[in-house]
Amino acid sequence: MKRQNKKVSRLLISQPKPASNKSPYFKLSEAYGVEVNFKQFIKIEGVPFKEFRKEKIDFLDYTAVIFTSRNAVDYYFEICAEAKVEMPADMKYFCVSEQTANYLQKYITIRKRKLFVGNKTAADLIPLIAKHPEEKFIFPCSDIRKGEIPKYLSENSIEYTEAVLYRTVAADLSDIDVHAYDMIAFFSPSGVNSLKTNFPDFQQGDVRIAAFGPTTAKAVEDNGLSLNIQAPMPNAPSMTGAIELYIKDELG
Repeated sequence: MKRQNKKVSRLLISQPKPASNKSPYFKLSEAYGVEVNFKQFIKIEGVPFKEFRKEKIDFLDYTAVIFTSRNAVDYYFEICAEAKVEMPADMKYFCVSEQTANYLQKYITIRKRKLFVGNKTAADLIPLIAKHPEEKFIFPCSDIRKGEIPKYLSENSIEYTEAVLYRTVAADLSDIDVHAYDMIAFFSPSGVNSLKTNFPDFQQGDVRIAAFGPTTAKAVEDNGLSLNIQAPMPNAPSMTGAIELYIKDELG
């Protein structure tokens, strides 16, 4: 991994600013005198209703819904509202977590509904789905999604349809100067692609690049950039931990 001589004094995190002042990024800033700024590099956009209609998907043809995020819940019920569709009382809801299940209260009275709730991950839902192979599932999702659930449904001949209701797209970054930073931290391939979309002539120069996860690291390299920090690492499971190790090593 390439290392530059210039020390890291300004760090750009490609995520929204944390709501809590207890974020480890602020502790990192205080401990090492590094200026830390935040900017969301990606945004979520709903698929227009006219475009969705072309898929000829009728939510009432299904007996169960799989929700793996609050975004999925929001855009699902947004399409329902535009289509003037009201969910039947016997519709079953399979939610990735308790948080997602509770979020349903924004749209329905959940105490009167049939809910099946996982612990946290999409993989947690699979045992619950396995107990209901007779259902006909609708899976509201993004254009970028993990494959565990569709793979399981397909391999077990369970009837389902994916409904792409929202997309991850590049945010407008015209209000920042990326070369004013010594390091940029990325957390998804979409974030890396957003950098190149907004700044097609971007030259890395002395800007250090940090990436969280193997797919993000691959996106960095696929876009012709040099990767300086890859997290998680055995001795640094978080992005802040990996950056701190880099800074400590830099300081000698």
